[in-house]
Amino acid sequence: MKMMKYKLNQLGDFKNGANYPKDSYGKGDKIVNVKDLFRGRFVDETSLDELKPGVLRDKSIYQTEDGDILFTRSSLVRSGAGMCAMIHNPSQCILFCGFIIRYRLFDKTSVYPLYLLYLLRSPQYRNLFTGNQQTNITNINQDSLGDIDVYLPVDENGDIDYTEQVKLVSVLNALDDKIALNKKMNQKLEAMAKRLYDYWFVQYDFPDKNGLPYKTAGGPMTYNPTLKREIPAGWEVSTLADFAEYVKTTVKFDKAFNYVSTDNMLAEKQGLSGEILKPASGNVLCYEKNDILISNIRPYFKKIWYADQRGTCSTDVLCVRSLNSDNSYFVYRTLWQDDFFDYVMQGAKGSKMPRGDKTRIMNYPICIAKENFDELIKKFSALVVPMQAVIQKNTKEITRLTKLRDKLLPLLMNGQVVVG
Repeated sequence: MKMMKYKLNQLGDFKNGANYPKDSYGKGDKIVNVKDLFRGRFVDETSLDELKPGVLRDKSIYQTEDGDILFTRSSLVRSGAGMCAMIHNPSQCILFCGFIIRYRLFDKTSVYPLYLLYLLRSPQYRNLFTGNQQTNITNINQDSLGDIDVYLPVDENGDIDYTEQVKLVSVLNALDDKIALNKKMNQKLEAMAKRLYDYWFVQYDFPDKNGLPYKTAGGPMTYNPTLKREIPAGWEVSTLADFAEYVKTTVKFDKAFNYVSTDNMLAEKQGLSGEILKPASGNVLCYEKNDILISNIRPYFKKIWYADQRGTCSTDVLCVRSLNSDNSYFVYRTLWQDDFFDYVMQGAKGSKMPRGDKTRIMNYPICIAKENFDELIKKFSALVVPMQAVIQKNTKEITRLTKLRDKLLPLLMNGQVVVG
């Protein structure tokens, strides 16, 4: 298979996105923001923010179409520089913001947009943006993007071979479809586990002695001044310190441990079962299986992970370990609640949690039953731990399939592997 080199600006043109005031969000047209380019190869229109009508004088110049590739112009995380995703079969008007550059092919019957997307999302091309950066904020522009070389298959006449592009991408697309399916299943299982926790420990509809939902069945409630809400009679306010300990064990990096960088965790590019990486510094945080890891950097992202194995990570991650392994998933789901980071931050602003994070975390209030609470946790765990096991299995398969896809991609594009 013969390949020919082209510049991106030979194949298409670029457009910067729309700028608008912060108070422009409301019910209206869907708009792509930077965060939406990190959720997969296609932009998920169901999760997009919306702009109020009339915010843009001429929205038509910012409207995307099928096959458009969107790039991040800047990123606070080095690994996020130049990340791209594609608009795929949009069902409505979708705009893009000023922190994004849109790339549109001149001729989509000659160059297959999905082929180009796979090239630009491959590790080799991602390294063009992330490999030699020295700052935390990375910026790109239309000129730097347009100067990027891409290689396209050509036929015996030297014309771009569209059919060959489709064949090459079919293998990669099948792998990505399976990865997407696993992610979707994980999202549903996460939602089910969260909903069950909410029913039992927030709405207090845990099964009573007759197996009925406690509050809905008329179980007595009493007002608690600490939580400033009603809780079941016979319950009281405890703290996280009664269930877990704060761990700050640092070790020198050892290749025997799995290391996960904070940037990759925040960008959701890699689970806790990812490949071994070398950290930027010598000392790393050591965690054990079933530990709960909390992002100390950019806490407004509200990132919490449940460790499925022993490993190490950046010291910008905080670690909480359950005092009773049977309670570890209950602790994880408790800290997964929306109000946990709000409590810890207590109005503070910044890129890290405020000083005294250990005290704040361990004092996080937890409402518990005075009697037989361990039994209730066991019942909860019996339902949700199998869900977590499936999530972890799917996550490991996602990691394996991602590695296979990334390994196959350059082989396919260089003609070293032929698709029949």
